[in-house]
Amino acid sequence: MASDPARNRQTADRLYAALYRRDFDGVGALFAEDGHYTDVATPGPGAYGPRQIAQRLRIGLEPLSAIYHHPRNTVAEGDLVIVEHAEEWHWGPDASVVLPFISVLEFRDDGKIVRWHDYWDTPTLMNAAPKWWLEHVMAQAGTLDQA
Repeated sequence: MASDPARNRQTADRLYAALYRRDFDGVGALFAEDGHYTDVATPGPGAYGPRQIAQRLRIGLEPLSAIYHHPRNTVAEGDLVIVEHAEEWHWGPDASVVLPFISVLEFRDDGKIVRWHDYWDTPTLMNAAPKWWLEHVMAQAGTLDQA
């Protein structure tokens, strides 16, 4: 039995609503236990399961002073939801970026997310991010729970 595209799109909408409220545990709860999240542009395996996914999001997004979502297009077909959007990140009054994304979400028949792969432009982020944030992310990169 195939996934329900309308339900998958609603779940994607819930994911983004929770993300921009910074409810990282709420985002994680939408994933299957073996669900995978990664920023394709960055090295490493990404995060697996609800707890690691919430942790990974906290590492990068919790230090921001503000984050805003600029959705553009969403396509839901079969097990996939593809979202074209931008995130506006603020580290304080003097540092910000608008980072374009293509996000691919894959769903299981039970409505849980099994894959979230974000595609974005590394130079856009690296040219805007303050040194302290880059150092924070690098220092935390290997700290994801293995549970």
